[in-house]
Amino acid sequence: MYLTRFVVNTARRGARKLLSSPQAMHAAVLAGFAEPPSGAAGRVLWRIDHTPPSRTLLYLTSPVEPDLTHLVEQAGWPTTETWQTRPYAGFLQSLTEKQEWAFRITANPVRNRIGSGSDERTRRYGHSTVAHQQQWLLDRAERCGFRILHTEAGDPELTIHRRETLTFPRNGNTVTLRVATYDGRLEVVDADRLRAALSNGIGHAKAYGCGLMTLAPAGRP
Repeated sequence: MYLTRFVVNTARRGARKLLSSPQAMHAAVLAGFAEPPSGAAGRVLWRIDHTPPSRTLLYLTSPVEPDLTHLVEQAGWPTTETWQTRPYAGFLQSLTEKQEWAFRITANPVRNRIGSGSDERTRRYGHSTVAHQQQWLLDRAERCGFRILHTEAGDPELTIHRRETLTFPRNGNTVTLRVATYDGRLEVVDADRLRAALSNGIGHAKAYGCGLMTLAPAGRP
């Protein structure tokens, strides 16, 4: 596995086009691989981070190393080092139970609902409130190999600092996604499950910038 960070030059028209359409960004990310990776080793995941004061970063995990030369030409700074790729497998293997980490993830928190009457198909609906979006991640923590730490007051160390409704075209239709970016602190309870979650993503809409969780030393933003 590899972890890549790409600095997006938001002043470029190509960058603005990619940032406005998860479908276009997904295609641009996959274009970084001669053959799209697939299989048990993990999948391609990506996430856009907006960091103060005005920096925009693309994070990418993948089973094989990407070549993002085309993204530099479209949305980067050709005269500087726009992206960095580092081996990720060693970090994943270093995870053990009881470790504490700060984390960030952008996800698509949804619920399933069965239709009524003649339409009994199961449909997904995005959670719209902060409380429901937080509970969505809390409900998935154990199956993904971690637990959210709590404050001395008993509150989960979990905040949502960005909530968006994304709308974009796909194959002649309009796709609408509710997404939320979470920051928090966790404890590893099952290292194998957490490794799988970090390699394969959490939740739905992984092709559109959701599901990628990254870890950092606890206490550091």
